[in-house]
Amino acid sequence: MPGWNATNIPDQRGRTAVVTGANSGIGYVAARELARRGASVVLACRSAARGRAAATRLHGEVPGAEAEFAELDLADLASVREFAKAFGERHAALDLLINNAGVMALPYGRTADGFETQFGVNHLGHFALTGLLLPRLRAAASGARIVTVSSGFHALGNIDLDDLAFERGYRRWIAYGRSKTANLLFTHELSRRFTAAGSTLVAAAAHPGYASTNLHAGATADGGTLYARGVALANDVIAQPATGGALPTLYAATAPGVRQDAFIGPRFGWRGAPARSWRAKWTLDDTSGERLWSASEKLTGVSYGSLPG
Repeated sequence: MPGWNATNIPDQRGRTAVVTGANSGIGYVAARELARRGASVVLACRSAARGRAAATRLHGEVPGAEAEFAELDLADLASVREFAKAFGERHAALDLLINNAGVMALPYGRTADGFETQFGVNHLGHFALTGLLLPRLRAAASGARIVTVSSGFHALGNIDLDDLAFERGYRRWIAYGRSKTANLLFTHELSRRFTAAGSTLVAAAAHPGYASTNLHAGATADGGTLYARGVALANDVIAQPATGGALPTLYAATAPGVRQDAFIGPRFGWRGAPARSWRAKWTLDDTSGERLWSASEKLTGVSYGSLPG
């Protein structure tokens, strides 16, 4: 793991990958580097214009790449179902699902289905997507993985299972932290269920540390000019570029020996080569994981069944 970088990604020829939020930032870098190593990559993005532009850019940077754009709005479960249906019609198997897309510290809002936006996009959208793509993941020859991108900001707070809609005193950074905790609890519970079912599928999580990406745009909304300038300065001085921020995700997705429920981040917390990351103890709680899973199935209408495979 020391010094691991994109040149260490194993050959991905013959493998198919879906990367959500791949039009920019670490999602785009992850998609590009997987394509560079031979994977057939689907750039799953909310904006058709930005998604197509990203696919064009990728083909320019990686001549001969197998990469295509597909529309996916994680804030709308109908869009998630449409994406999964279309993918299943075009692809027999899925080797790698990277649940990367997300929003950060937005003012209070609701998704098309009425969920608090950050919880709805960051967790519920990906929960539904993963469940709907599970048959294609099970159809992969071997070594299929699901990597969900969380954040060190999960430490801002545990989820409140009695107020998942954050109806009691909304605080946007706490809501973001809870959604990132939900990502880790989802990975923990998914890993536990894969193990219990004897599945060969692996669920892992990653975080980029402090990476300069478009994700910060939402965090500056309604924050004032001084706040926005502070974020911009931190991005310039402290943050690592998206190429570095994507490495933990790429490691979790492709490196040999990644175990169930692994959490990979930068070695020094905010930047550096991939390494095992600290995580809050509440993200490893079986009871919370089970309760969140049950609530997520009910809210999304997506059931994973007994997880054979």
